[in-house]
Amino acid sequence: MTFADRLAALPHLGLGISTEYGAGDRPGALDVAALRAERPDLFLEVGVEVAVGLDPHARAWAAHGWPTTYHFLDVNLDDPEDLDPRWLSGVREAIETLRPAWLCGDAGLWHFAARDRGHMLLLPPILTPEAVAPMADGVRALREATGLEVLPETPPGTVFVGPLHLLDFFGRLAEAADTGVLLDVAHLAMFQRARGHALLDGFDGFPWDRVVEVHVAGGVLHELDGLAWIEDAHGVEVLPEVWALTDAVLGRARQCRAVVVEAERNPLPAVSALMTAVDARWARAGR
Repeated sequence: MTFADRLAALPHLGLGISTEYGAGDRPGALDVAALRAERPDLFLEVGVEVAVGLDPHARAWAAHGWPTTYHFLDVNLDDPEDLDPRWLSGVREAIETLRPAWLCGDAGLWHFAARDRGHMLLLPPILTPEAVAPMADGVRALREATGLEVLPETPPGTVFVGPLHLLDFFGRLAEAADTGVLLDVAHLAMFQRARGHALLDGFDGFPWDRVVEVHVAGGVLHELDGLAWIEDAHGVEVLPEVWALTDAVLGRARQCRAVVVEAERNPLPAVSALMTAVDARWARAGR
């Protein structure tokens, strides 16, 4: 089936919150079950590193049968050796527990050299035309191996290498892999600032009908010796440029099925207020 066929079968999940292993155990962190009690239609995006597995909070959520998505934290999509049998077995086990609507994750370099706990990191891809095809192959291979849609996410970074705009790269990737995209507006703000772009540079020509999911998160602006950059802090204080991009993206992404707030290490009242603000902006965009 084509992406258009598969898109028609994807659920409208609405508003979600992110988590990953151990996030809920830190002092002052979010209690996702308590947030679900406030918002019964909430879904959980579970960050999964196969070597670590699922924590009790994610397992409890899944045991209730509440909706989830699977956010991978450990695969370089452009490396065919990364989809090895042992890793795929772990992915399938997590899928069996979570029953996610789809898979997604930052399409970049999650580890350097062999996959190992000591090699984990996250870097953006090299933004060249030649880098598109290997990543598209990985998206298709993972989709075929799991039977679930795989949404590559625009990743964060303080430095981006290669001549293409981030949106141009991911537009090409979406077309080459015949897939949808997860657009993180905080990460896009990082790219626009790092490259000295205007806020909406790169929007023209981007395949907005392929944006299935959007991420919103707070960040921290830093400056050192004249260099300014945004830290992807997953806080509750959203930068003005991220809010502006949120409005611009949601107004264009007419096929968007889900918006995730990334604020898992913050207290419930602050996260609840942020989710209300995001929900209101999505409604104003004509959800």
